[in-house]
Amino acid sequence: MAEQLTGLADDRALLGRTSTAERVSDILRSRIAEGYFPPGTRLSEDAIGGALGVSRNTLREAFRLLTHERLLVHELNRGVFVRVLTVEDVEDIYRTRALVECAVVRGLGEPPYPLDGLAAAVTEGQLATHENDWKALGTANIHFHRELVALAGSERTDELMRSVFAELRLAFHVVDDPRRLHEPYLARNRQILQALQDGDRRGAERLLETYLTDSLERVVEVYLRRVGEDGTGAS
Repeated sequence: MAEQLTGLADDRALLGRTSTAERVSDILRSRIAEGYFPPGTRLSEDAIGGALGVSRNTLREAFRLLTHERLLVHELNRGVFVRVLTVEDVEDIYRTRALVECAVVRGLGEPPYPLDGLAAAVTEGQLATHENDWKALGTANIHFHRELVALAGSERTDELMRSVFAELRLAFHVVDDPRRLHEPYLARNRQILQALQDGDRRGAERLLETYLTDSLERVVEVYLRRVGEDGTGAS
């Protein structure tokens, strides 16, 4: 916990004079997504509030916001914990991804499309692979899909999927072999990017549908083995 709290203290400068529960929740959401607080971690009000320099009430409101986003769970008389997803949660996340991401690609207008963000995410993934940094590759993969969603030009859609992708990282944190999970999808990201560069949005959508189906099967397989259907570790 000490290392995590040191990182939070570094984030304290981001709050400035206009500290709000929303900004605190943004910081904690990012830290959860990055794995600083893995699933099942109990979050200490005193320690985190002290690291960020915020009041107990502000922190509790931030916890409430993140509980609403299904990233945290409050357990009576025990405290607030980073949520451990169930298989049903993982399946619902991918269902949402398929509905939104495929609709974004399907709804693209006439090419050319603004693909600099997608291309940068592919490059980020290639660099992570070269450095054998599989956690960073998983992050680059999520960046790719976040940039894909951004092609819709909708702040509401971006906001919705920000929470979905943060939940997805909770599932990724329990994977015992992140290279095996993430590496195959770098090539698929390149294929989707190439199809969009070619103006073939229907081809890109087909690639994306297959990608999401295969990824769901792989994540559920790992999840059942590592966590169990109910998220308790039972098999």
